[in-house]
Amino acid sequence: MSRTFIVAELSANHGHTLDLAIESVRAVKETGADAIKIQTYTADTLTIDCDNSDFVIGKGLWEGKTLYNLYKEAYTPWEWHQAIFEEARHLGLVCFSTPFDKTAVDFLEELGNPIIKIASFEITDVGLIGYAAKKGKPMVISTGIAMPEDIELAIDTCKKVGNNDITLLKCTSAYPAPIEEANLRTMVDMGERYGVKVGLSDHTMGCDVAVAAVALGASMVEKHFILDRSIGGPDAAFSMDKTEFASMVKSVRNVERAIGNVVYPTDLSMIKGREFCRSLYVAEDVKIGNIITEKNVRCVRPGYGLHPKYLPDILGKIAVRDLKRGERFSMDMVE
Repeated sequence: MSRTFIVAELSANHGHTLDLAIESVRAVKETGADAIKIQTYTADTLTIDCDNSDFVIGKGLWEGKTLYNLYKEAYTPWEWHQAIFEEARHLGLVCFSTPFDKTAVDFLEELGNPIIKIASFEITDVGLIGYAAKKGKPMVISTGIAMPEDIELAIDTCKKVGNNDITLLKCTSAYPAPIEEANLRTMVDMGERYGVKVGLSDHTMGCDVAVAAVALGASMVEKHFILDRSIGGPDAAFSMDKTEFASMVKSVRNVERAIGNVVYPTDLSMIKGREFCRSLYVAEDVKIGNIITEKNVRCVRPGYGLHPKYLPDILGKIAVRDLKRGERFSMDMVE
């Protein structure tokens, strides 16, 4: 199978210091991940500064916060982007971002952003999707809050501007997401239904769901990363630290090796342990002229004798010479 593209989502896990963001990039490299992803927005490009009930989060991890204040706390300053991209490239990591409006798309183009990620909550923003897709970069689209018609419209929007390099990520938009709501069969179905690459944007705790997704054919897995949860921040509670992320990467690579290729051996000499299969052996001394029975010839281990399928053919036949217990049975012993 092809290698799964493993992405560490930095999100808001930078403690509002560039040095910590850069240190996080270096830590991601050490985990064995393929890429680090950031997000490109400001509070003003996502929402308006308003505290009426529509703009206040009613439940969950961020209950009581206004959208504006949450995004103001979580955003990654645009002036940091170049340094983050350069450090990642220096280390051999892919670095890309999620733009949340057209100005962010243009800004990321200036930085040479190689992949465009559309967040789950932006899947209905066909203006943004179409504008981003026109850049000709691979499009990765999370589907956390999407109905089938949303997914179809997003795909059609990309294709209408000539962009067919689309990966859909199965996502459960809960923070953290209950494992029983992962529904990974949906990821498989999306690949079959829409004819695109599929993967997982995972907000569950631990790595079980991510590893299972790889076993089911995920081409990409994305998990939130934090250098240390003590840093705090909006996403800290459901983000993996360096040790946990490295363990997940190792498990994913092990699963890839275990999946391997379709192999049906045809050369007996290449099959490990084939010698321990059953075959026909003389189980008792047999005198010339005696009849072969299931008592004096048996199907036993090891596998150097005659194939067991011939047992019915030799029963009742006559031994043409004396046979010793432990001899490999062969057809020329009987007539």
